[in-house]
Amino acid sequence: MPTIQPILTTNAPAPGGHYSQAIVHNGTVYVAGQLAIDKDGKKHSDASVEAQTEMVFQNIEAILQAAGSDLGHVLSVTIFISKIEYWGKINDIYSRIFGDHKPARAIVPVPELHFGLALEVQLIAAVK
Repeated sequence: MPTIQPILTTNAPAPGGHYSQAIVHNGTVYVAGQLAIDKDGKKHSDASVEAQTEMVFQNIEAILQAAGSDLGHVLSVTIFISKIEYWGKINDIYSRIFGDHKPARAIVPVPELHFGLALEVQLIAAVK
């Protein structure tokens, strides 16, 4: 039976509830929703949507690295945004971060996110 490996790195914010930063199973990494919270737990709700997007993906990179993966192995991304107007700004940064790699993706507008933050990103990646 394949093992289920929870991931916890101090290079990303600690889980704020009963969940893991990520789970690795059968060569796949499932990253929990990440918000613009730094590794020390500070919430950056006053930061621009661009700065929040950068922070979220820095957290994701740290989690993927701890799980034996990286952004080049991302398979699917779901981005929840608190305002539809953020779509273009987030897409610009997302495009720069992923470059030629184009994982499957959904952007889902929602009425609000925890702590008044602009976006939350969860994703699935392959282990390297």
